Amino acid sequence: MQSERERRFVGPRRGQLLFILSFLMLSAVLLSLIGQQTAWVKKTSFFAQPRFWPAVGVGGMVLFTALHLWRLPFRRIERADLREALRWGAGLEFALWFMGYVMLVPWVGYLPMTMIFVPLLARRMGYRRPRMMAISFGFAVLTVLVFKGLLAVRIPGALLYEYLPDGLRSFAILYL
Repeated sequence: MQSERERRFVGPRRGQLLFILSFLMLSAVLLSLIGQQTAWVKKTSFFAQPRFWPAVGVGGMVLFTALHLWRLPFRRIERADLREALRWGAGLEFALWFMGYVMLVPWVGYLPMTMIFVPLLARRMGYRRPRMMAISFGFAVLTVLVFKGLLAVRIPGALLYEYLPDGLRSFAILYL
């Protein structure tokens, strides 16, 4: 049965308790590591210490998140909370896609990996028609041309390029 405070609560309930608990744990971990990550310098004024303002910020995160948890009218995790957590986790899939791309570029090369990755990601997002696959492939090639040719971004050559013949290898390292 809901209490009067729970009934009068205005705002979305789903996921709020999980968010507060995870944010409180993260900020408590950050506060516990502040001594290792910052320094206290002798003969420096209190407010100019390298540890002072990070400690104020992270301490405020812990304090205000704990106050939010304390004043929260409901403290039970329900099915709606778990469904909301799954929706949050769905966004992490694309971070994993990107990390896989970043890890494979030094092995396969910028152009080939981009030409593989962009159509795969477009397919994952639901664009399965041949026209959309062609557009995604063209976008991949255009992206490489803009970054390597126009903007002159220096990306190291891939290990796969080492197996190419000498003339083609130097071209691939410079332009692909």
